[in-house]
Parts: sequence; C-alpha cells; structure tokens
Amino acid sequence: MVDRKKVAIIGGGVSGLAAAKAFDEKGHRVCGFERSHDFGGVWELSRSYPDVQTQSPKDLYRFTDMAMPGDYPEWPKGPQVHAYLHAYADKHRLKRLFRLNTDVLSMDRRADGRAGWTLRLRSGSNEWTEDFDFVVVGTGQFSEKNIISHPGQEAFCAAGGQVMHSSEYTDPGRVKGKHVVVLGASKSGTDIAVNAARNGAASVHLVYRENVWRVPYFIGGINFKKLLYMRAQEMQFNGWQRAPLARVIAAVTKPLVWANFRGLETLLKLQLGLKKHNMVPKVPIEKEASCSLPIVTPGLFEEMNAGRITPVIGSIDHYGKGTVTLTTGVEIPCDLSILAVGWKLGIPYLPQAYRDKLIEHDGQYRTYRLAVNPDVPDMGFVGFNSSFCTVLSAEMIANWLVRYMDGQLARQPSRAAMEENIEAMLHWRRHERPAAQVYGGLCSAPFHFRHFDELLQDMGATRWKRANPLAETFGPPDADAYGQFLATTPAYRAG
Repeated sequence: MVDRKKVAIIGGGVSGLAAAKAFDEKGHRVCGFERSHDFGGVWELSRSYPDVQTQSPKDLYRFTDMAMPGDYPEWPKGPQVHAYLHAYADKHRLKRLFRLNTDVLSMDRRADGRAGWTLRLRSGSNEWTEDFDFVVVGTGQFSEKNIISHPGQEAFCAAGGQVMHSSEYTDPGRVKGKHVVVLGASKSGTDIAVNAARNGAASVHLVYRENVWRVPYFIGGINFKKLLYMRAQEMQFNGWQRAPLARVIAAVTKPLVWANFRGLETLLKLQLGLKKHNMVPKVPIEKEASCSLPIVTPGLFEEMNAGRITPVIGSIDHYGKGTVTLTTGVEIPCDLSILAVGWKLGIPYLPQAYRDKLIEHDGQYRTYRLAVNPDVPDMGFVGFNSSFCTVLSAEMIANWLVRYMDGQLARQPSRAAMEENIEAMLHWRRHERPAAQVYGGLCSAPFHFRHFDELLQDMGATRWKRANPLAETFGPPDADAYGQFLATTPAYRAG
C-alpha cells in the first residue's frame, strides 16, 4: 500500500499543470501555488510579447491525451497556447488544486522531524506556513527575469530614453518613430526586432555577442521536425555513456555524419543568406545543437534584407544621450532599449545549504534524470528537462517523479546509483559535449528519444517505441504514442 501524501506544486504553467495531473491521478493531496493571477507561466498573457508563437509545431507542443485544436496553425500564437493550457486544466479539473496570487517565500525542513518541508507562503497581506510531505518545483526555466543594467542608464532614462526587459514589451505602439536597440538575438529578441520593424520603428538594431546557427521552420521546403526531430538524427550526436558498440559505430560513420552536417550548414547559409549578413557561426552545428538553438523568426531575414533590421555583433558598453555605445566602440542611435537577455535559473526559496548541494561551482545542476538530487530529499523538479517538445517532456518527467516519490519505479535508483550517474553526466557535459551545459545542464535536447526511453524503462513500461520501425527511426516524437507507452506502466494508486 502506497501512503497518500500531501504534495506542494510550485508554479501553474506547463510544468505545474503536468505535475498536478500526475500526482492527483495517483491519489495524492495536491496543493498548487501560482504567484500570478492566472495559469500559463510564460504563456500568461500579461507576460507575452506581441506575436509570440511556439518554436515547436503544435503536434510536438502538447500533452499526450489532448491535441491542440485542428484550426490552430502549425505554430500556435501565444493566446492560443494560453487557451489550450486552460482547456487542459478544465479537462482534468486542475484549477481546484491551485491557489493563485500566492508566493512561496521560503522552505525549510519540517520541525516535527517528519519527512518533507515547511513552506512559508504569502497571498496579499496574508502570510502563513504549511507542511508538506513532498515538494515539486514546477517553475521550469523561465520564472525570474534576468535584470541587467549598464553605465549611463539612469541619465539615459532621465533624458526620455526607455529600457525594458523583453517580457515587458507588450505594446507595439511604443516603438513607433523610435530608434530601437534589441540586446540579445535569441528567439524572443528576433521576434521583438521583427515586430518593432513592422510597427513603425525609425530603426532597429539587433545586438548580440556571437553568431549561432538558426533553424527556419522549413529547411529547403521541408518542415524542420521531419529533418531534426528523429532518432536517426539524434544518433549522430555524441550522447552520454555510449556503449562500446555505439562508439565503434560512431567512429565508422563519422565521415558520413560530418558530410551530413556540412550539407545542412550549406543549405542554411544559402537559404538564409548568412554570409551576406555576416552571420555565419564559427562552431559546427552538431556541436552547438541544444535547447539554445534558436528558430528563425518569420520575416527576420526579409526585414534585414530590406534594411529595417541591422544585426550588430557586440554588447552594450554604456548609454549616452539618445545613443548606446557597444563594447566594440560602435555608437548606435537609441530611444528604446529592449533587453532580450532571458531568465534566471534558480530556486531562491530553497535554503542555501541545499542549493550548495544542488548547484556546482560552474552553475551545473546535480540532478538524476534532470529531476531529483539525493542530497535534497523529498522534492523534485518538473520542467527542468528543457527540450524542443516542452509539454511532452514535462508530462513524462511528472509521471516519473510521482513514481519515484512513491517508490514505485521499476528501476528505483539507490543513492549510490544516482550519485554515480550524476558524476558521469557532469563529466559528459564538461568534457564530451560542452553544448549540453546550457541552462545549467538542464536540457535534454537534442536527445529527446533517449531521455524518454530512460524514463519509460525506469517506470516499467512494456513499450517505449512505435511498432513501425521506419516511423520510429525517421519520425518526430508522437504524443499519442507516448500516451500509449505510459499506459503500459504498472498501475497503482495511493490511499
């Protein structure tokens, strides 16, 4: 008999909803806390910039038991994703499990000596503590804005200039007639640059540190999911803890793999005109592929070709009166500076002693299956396994985590096994695949299939591959199929 537990879930976005469903359907008492007034996380409307849309096609950005509506476009817009998440919460009656407008201020080990944590919570002027047997951190990778400043910023703003984080860019009318500088050329940065150029900005400069490979929605007319999201492609990257046979095969096929990626690079250079814009990366694409690989914003290169967006390599050194000066010495006119510098990864409410056990000196996280750490007991993470199919990844790890908590994994890991795996994965990220260090090492891309294989086998699934070998080898992840695989895991319910 599995004991029923009281479980706190922090966050009401994709990851929090996935965790709430997984723990609730196993019979546990779920208490979710979302600091915003609404569900959705990064898709909550007040946090979304204009024209935001998914990087992944809609059939990859979904839960296993609920497809996105048929009338949604291939890459849904932010409000559509937000509506989809609400529909999912309604389908599974998840809203009853959450308290909105509620902050988690801190967490400490329970004083009564029992396993679990005491959370200090605040909603409005009301503050209280509450005990839990297990805590799920479901805030994912994008919960705390990365706020930076540069010399001269205060005087720049006093003279009428504006500086904002990319998440604060919600009104396109603010750019009309303005000289706009966007710092950072990730997906959010290029999305905003295109939006500004198309909404009457006097000029738009896209400032970034170095060139990176960018993948368009269609490569040579083919949807990129059919070229990059498949086992056949995944096997060409240097994955972790490869068996001797796999290393031999990799050595034999190395010339073919090299030719394959050089061909892809050539196609991207020609299709996007990278040389024309001095945007050819120095690092081979197979060494750079990770969660930070940006998808090309529709219209980006068209706007650059038209001269309405100017890409500039560098970073902001300081602000002047109506200008920014870059680290290269280049001066750019600027009325509005939009900082697309991302989000901070962290758990500020976790005691420092436990954060020291979780996070290495170089920022790498010590996690087993990107979900738990043996030195941080009675808690786990949903959404730390960042990927190109975020919703499916969150659902898979949530199902793994509830079984881990209940001791119901078919391959329940010992402390020694977890520590050995954590050390091996840290070595792999630091010495064999440096690109895997992105987001603190909390990224399963481009190894979606292998990550899901491990989770399903841990859970005791009798199936983790489609019956059709061609579809399984050369097709993208299929959410419906993964729902069927999850159904083959041993059933149980707490109570």
